[in-house]
Amino acid sequence: MKTFRRIGVLTSGGDAPGMNAAVRAVTRAALAKGVEVMGIYRGYSGLIDGDIKPLGLRDVSNIINHGGTFLYSDRCPEFKTEEGMQKAIATCAEFQIDGIVAIGGDGTFRGATDLTARGIPCIGLPGTIDNDITSTDATIGFDTAMNTVIEMVDRLRDTCESHARCNVVEVMGRGAGDIAVRTGIAAGATSVAIPEIPFDANAVIEKIKHGRAVGKRNFIVIVSEGMGADFSQNLAEQIEAQTGVETKFARLAHVVRGGNPNLRDRVMASRMGEFAVDRLIEGKSNLVICENGGEIVATDINFALILDRMYKGKLKDGDLAPYTPAQIEEMKLRCEKKRALIASLYETCNRLSL
Repeated sequence: MKTFRRIGVLTSGGDAPGMNAAVRAVTRAALAKGVEVMGIYRGYSGLIDGDIKPLGLRDVSNIINHGGTFLYSDRCPEFKTEEGMQKAIATCAEFQIDGIVAIGGDGTFRGATDLTARGIPCIGLPGTIDNDITSTDATIGFDTAMNTVIEMVDRLRDTCESHARCNVVEVMGRGAGDIAVRTGIAAGATSVAIPEIPFDANAVIEKIKHGRAVGKRNFIVIVSEGMGADFSQNLAEQIEAQTGVETKFARLAHVVRGGNPNLRDRVMASRMGEFAVDRLIEGKSNLVICENGGEIVATDINFALILDRMYKGKLKDGDLAPYTPAQIEEMKLRCEKKRALIASLYETCNRLSL
């Protein structure tokens, strides 16, 4: 089994509240086991460029409560090339990095599995507000992002009530509707629009007409950005034109990414970070750390990536070839479970709305 004397930790892709808590946990867990830690700044770009500094206990003090990532993040097209990959491997040799904990989304995991295949053991932590990693029930930053949306929507509702308006609110989530559908329930939205479920604009318009007829003054419609660039603004114009209710459009955009992580994200990130270090030192790699049923578990990264493709309808020829019929059936069941959950949440939002 490989002896780990020094590991690296990086954050990549979109930032998410709780990433700093994860870096802190990785650093402190490794140092407690006598393993040095190198902070890799700017994600895979920093790994290629050698933007790397040692991390001690004091370097990760007082960061658990901060949003964003103090290691910074970047998207690195060069890392997708073999030349870029070899530069990263050379950097690992230069800084004597024996393994890496990579915090981010599916793009981060693809980089981690490519490094593992070339001799640099890696373990991934799911850091993304979108909650679009099918292998885990929740991702680092997801809960905080939803609470940020709730705070913003509650404020918008105040002014909607004052002026008898409707507000169409677009929230982040990339191609996933997890943030929109859950915050739709929590905010008491009139309706939500998510890419996973066909949207009936006419039904929403009729609901708003009925609500206005019985004396309701404010209406909130929450839309996932996965519905398309112009969907929200067009829907706002359609609602106003067909109901006579003054309708405003608000795109919350990157404000949803920011802010101090809440308790759930701090605890989950801390548990995942410690768990990742333990697995790496045990000699395990090419894993993504997940939370399933409240338990922290490890899943093969390749399995997680193919599971994602299956859920998102992006499977390619040959993707399932390495897996047994039992594993493929497990993937299908997990996809069905997530689809059923999204559908159930969507129905709840509609049943409880007016």
